[in-house]
Amino acid sequence: MARVAREKSGTGIYHVMLRGINRQTIFEDNQDRVKFLETLERYKDACEFELYSYCLMDNHVHLLMKETVESISRTIKRICSSYVHWYNAKYERCGHLFQERFKSEVIETDSYFLTVLRYIHQNPVKAKIVKTVAEYKWSSYKEYIGKSRFVDVNLGFNYFSKDRLKAISLFIEFMNQDNDDQCLDIVEKIKLSDEEVREHIRKLGILSPTSFQQLDKDKRDCALSRLKGLEGVTARQIARITGISKSVVIRA
Repeated sequence: MARVAREKSGTGIYHVMLRGINRQTIFEDNQDRVKFLETLERYKDACEFELYSYCLMDNHVHLLMKETVESISRTIKRICSSYVHWYNAKYERCGHLFQERFKSEVIETDSYFLTVLRYIHQNPVKAKIVKTVAEYKWSSYKEYIGKSRFVDVNLGFNYFSKDRLKAISLFIEFMNQDNDDQCLDIVEKIKLSDEEVREHIRKLGILSPTSFQQLDKDKRDCALSRLKGLEGVTARQIARITGISKSVVIRA
């Protein structure tokens, strides 16, 4: 089945969400979170994108950003590849960490920019991790109310006031408002057909269930890990198609 083209933003601004394969944890500890932010900052300079907001959750990341000289797809690929290379070395693992294709939505109005800005900062509150946005350490909220390290805060502040002190006060009030904001999240359900899964297996150079079963353990587990990273694929489905037990698929 042909992949649907990513919607193009007229403003260049996107709400991006990266998530772990099978919703697995992508940040095991604070060192991982620090490394991801360092990677984000490094590629912000290299790719010249603008970053208006971020929030690191245990198994997914929200970003509010604007592409400039480089496409959003290319930028995200570079960020993810760099972080995964470091993560795999640290935890002595191989294969994908993030879902194969990141999710995004376009931001084309001032009102929706502010909605997404608040939504991202309130993510930990709505997940009941903290009671207020200010309590969460791993979001860009602190860069707005304190000294900005690498987040582009001016655009957000200018929506509230040209006077910086007044803008900060109005920003804090807006970020803490109760709301029913509905933005990009991890609720989308997609199901791949068995034939689509078989096509992905063929792309890995594995032409039959028998050849899959005859792979050595490391190559087999890497292949299983890549299949599990496909959105809309279940462990039961992989086991049925490959003839490898479901328990082995889950452990891979």
